[in-house]
Amino acid sequence: MNRPPLFSWLQSRATGVLLHPTSLPSAVGVGTLGIDACRFIDFLASAGMKYWQVCPLGPTGYGDSPYQCFSAFAGNPYLIDIEGLMTFDLLKPDHLRPFQDMPSDRVDFGDLYLKSRPVLSLAMNNFTRKKLSYLPNYGLYEDFKSENASWLDTYALFMALKENFGGLPWFEWETPWRSFESAQKKSASLPEKLHEAIEVQKFAQYLFFGQWMLLKKYANGRGIEIIGDIPLFVSLDSADVWSNPKVFQLKKNGLPKAVAGVPPDYFSATGQLWGNPLYDWKALKQSDYGWWMDRLEGNFKMFDALRFDHFRGLDTYWSVPAGSADAIKGKWVQGPGLHFFSEVKKRFPACRLIAEDLGDLTPQVHELLAQTGLPGMAVMQFAFDGNADNPYLTYNHIANSVVYPGTHDNDTTRGWYEAAPPETQHQVRCFLRVSGDDISWDIIREAYQSVSRLAVIPMQDLMNLDPEARMNTPGTSQGNWQWRFTRKQLNDLSRNSAAYLKENAEIYGRI
Repeated sequence: MNRPPLFSWLQSRATGVLLHPTSLPSAVGVGTLGIDACRFIDFLASAGMKYWQVCPLGPTGYGDSPYQCFSAFAGNPYLIDIEGLMTFDLLKPDHLRPFQDMPSDRVDFGDLYLKSRPVLSLAMNNFTRKKLSYLPNYGLYEDFKSENASWLDTYALFMALKENFGGLPWFEWETPWRSFESAQKKSASLPEKLHEAIEVQKFAQYLFFGQWMLLKKYANGRGIEIIGDIPLFVSLDSADVWSNPKVFQLKKNGLPKAVAGVPPDYFSATGQLWGNPLYDWKALKQSDYGWWMDRLEGNFKMFDALRFDHFRGLDTYWSVPAGSADAIKGKWVQGPGLHFFSEVKKRFPACRLIAEDLGDLTPQVHELLAQTGLPGMAVMQFAFDGNADNPYLTYNHIANSVVYPGTHDNDTTRGWYEAAPPETQHQVRCFLRVSGDDISWDIIREAYQSVSRLAVIPMQDLMNLDPEARMNTPGTSQGNWQWRFTRKQLNDLSRNSAAYLKENAEIYGRI
């Protein structure tokens, strides 16, 4: 007797936009959680959209990737609406001057770090000097610290020590501090400078989560739900690995026995060597996946739904010996499988998850996807290989799925088409019955027509942008995650395309 799937939440047709908040316009060199985010939400509502999908919102480090964060629980302080802090008299207009020379069409993360850290410290000092206990609609500061102490205390100490050691990864710190237990014992005797740095980190998280929850409330009020993104793996240089060594497959010195990646695929002939430590799933199972459940609980508070990145790694994951130069010489190792998702269902019975099920999947992964009932992904840029049975061709889509022209890892649709071989371009034109002169919109319309219940369009494709707007190129560590759009671009899109998008949503039953 076949059991019903664990989850069955995606039952109605809808559309959404994929946009990471760092790409939003603002006056401080990076997207923020303030008025420009609200204007974007207004555009979504006017275009008949229901969802806004983001990438992970954690604090980023080297390479600026939101998939390699310093914490699986904390928020990215770069996204704090610094302009909004002037409302509470924590900052003055003069404090925005250092940001005036930053580019409006891309994010300079290095410059942003140097300029944002002192401003947030100043805001905290003014909060303390005014003897404030809360900001309106943010909740009490002490309550925030108490409610989030399980991860906040560790994260703040980790970031303060990282700053103290010149940004080095924790496994290169001075010996007493490499061990979390040792660092905890010594933390009471830290100099005043480090205690202040710890408090700045906590205050920044108070600001981030206060602003994020207000933004989410605004979005939900306009009928927009937010889809978050939870990476399967966490960064080696993170508060999570530093403070929870028993959760991971580590040596006695705290370094990984093996690391994560994927074998050679569409993106790389040598595979992708991510370098993340692997989980000790046996130990996690004994605790009913406690660390994971805490992580999911935090994400379900922040988002209305979650995309589970690298879903296949929960069936089997690619284990590469530590120190390898590439990901070729790895092996597949059994993951927690359906048992993990059964525990998730018990803990969060109404949760909504999307499975990132891309790549070379085995029958066992397909079976796990069917058993969970999670909607998978159909990426249209992968459809045109000349094979009529390609699962990403729209006539092969299934209803319980999410269709994308491309993801954050793909080129823009325009860039992809222009760089494609002539035979691929010919197949695209014949399949869509178009000239190819307006390929971004041709693909968008095809996504709207798909039987997939949810269609999510990258913001770059709505703006018909070229490869300069590509968000990320897998296998490269520099020059990614920098794209931003301007207020004028959003205004033009709202004026020229919102009504057309809404009309298409109505035609194809996505309202």
